[in-house]
Amino acid sequence: MDEVGATTANGNSTIEDERQSLRGFLRLVEKDFPDQLIRIKEPVSTRLDITSTIFELERAGKSPVVIFENVTGHDIPVVTNIAANRDLLAATLGVASSALPNTYREHCQNYIPVELVDTAPWQDVVMEGDDVDLAKLPIPFHFTVDQAPYITAGQITARDPESGVDTTGFHRLMFKDKNRLGVSVHSRRRMYEFHRRAEVKGENLPVAISLGIHPLHYMGSMAFQYPPEIRKYEIIGGLFGEPYRVVNCADTGLQVPAGAEIVIEGEILADVREPEGPFGEFTGYASHRSTENVFVAKRLSMRADAMFHSVVSGMSKDHILISCVTREAEIANALKRNLPNVKAVHVPHITCGGFLAVVSIKKTAPGEAQQAIIGALATDFYTKCVVVVDEDIDVFNLADVMWAVVTRVQAEKDLVFIAGAKGAILDPTSDPISYTTTKVGVDATKPDGLDYAERLCITDEQRARGAEILSAAGIS
Repeated sequence: MDEVGATTANGNSTIEDERQSLRGFLRLVEKDFPDQLIRIKEPVSTRLDITSTIFELERAGKSPVVIFENVTGHDIPVVTNIAANRDLLAATLGVASSALPNTYREHCQNYIPVELVDTAPWQDVVMEGDDVDLAKLPIPFHFTVDQAPYITAGQITARDPESGVDTTGFHRLMFKDKNRLGVSVHSRRRMYEFHRRAEVKGENLPVAISLGIHPLHYMGSMAFQYPPEIRKYEIIGGLFGEPYRVVNCADTGLQVPAGAEIVIEGEILADVREPEGPFGEFTGYASHRSTENVFVAKRLSMRADAMFHSVVSGMSKDHILISCVTREAEIANALKRNLPNVKAVHVPHITCGGFLAVVSIKKTAPGEAQQAIIGALATDFYTKCVVVVDEDIDVFNLADVMWAVVTRVQAEKDLVFIAGAKGAILDPTSDPISYTTTKVGVDATKPDGLDYAERLCITDEQRARGAEILSAAGIS
């Protein structure tokens, strides 16, 4: 693969056609960030090898895109870690990484209708009915505690049985049989509701699973603050700055990305539950919690030279980073409506990509930190702890944040508790029946009305002089 995805096997696809595809993203990385794309030619097993390799890279402080070109027992390469690097995600929007959350927030509010095209490269090879065999795909087995191999990068698309508006998003998919997957829709957002509405009518929910997508699709699918009549594809179009190109599926009429590598069509069954999990989730724990739904595949379509996209599970950056960026944007957007002096929001990857949010503000009146706590907790029910700091604290430096907590917090005055709040099902501390939890806010800003101790600081000029001294001593 000298130039990633320049054409499909039938020669009908062009580089321009694939600007919204995984291949278009790989080409961007290969051209502008060549040191951030690694090709592994060593034979690897789908069992544990892929996950282990990515975590070893993370231990070394590296987050490159990785293509495993030689997967034992399969002739399809595996592409992973496409969403683990802020610099690369920012490059897809043409900005520096520091501007990523705000740029994402702005683009997500520019809804652009889709462009429907007649054909797509993923229609090259089609298997239907009894010929469908999902075992042909190199589905990784991620952790020893997992129940089975898992498709982790499957974007499930379905339509609201009542309004007809579709949505798309990630849901874990456990391999069960050649045409059967376990699925959990535990996020309790739109997909969960669509299936519930279909089930009330005694109907299965038609869905399509897209594999091999551009990171901007990945990012747009994670948006959760938008009007009910808006399609996720219109948000994704806003991120691309142009209509998102989609194709109709053969039977369901559902629309899926024209740039996908692989598409699996089928339905989530009504009134059928089967064991699903455990699975190594973003919390860093093996999760047994699941809605235990079942998907049956009716058609498997793919490019003749398809690549299998997988998201490394557990607490990998590939699994978590985009949810950090999207939550940073959504929380900032919500807070700035009433608190214009919000300076920055950070949702750290190392705190499970959603459970902790750090907000910096320039206080102009008493109570603003408490208002920020309330607003942040109300934005997303996954958030269970909010720390508010002054503008002199770098929210991206947790050492700085913790310094503010231990030097500016008086527990009896500055901690806020909200008991019985809706929490994340996958949070192992949430109630096992109601999934509620106690949420906490920490006001780590300097006390109001006091001549507070002055913080020690080293000016930019002094830092430059220190670097000059070290450089002269041969220390980089």
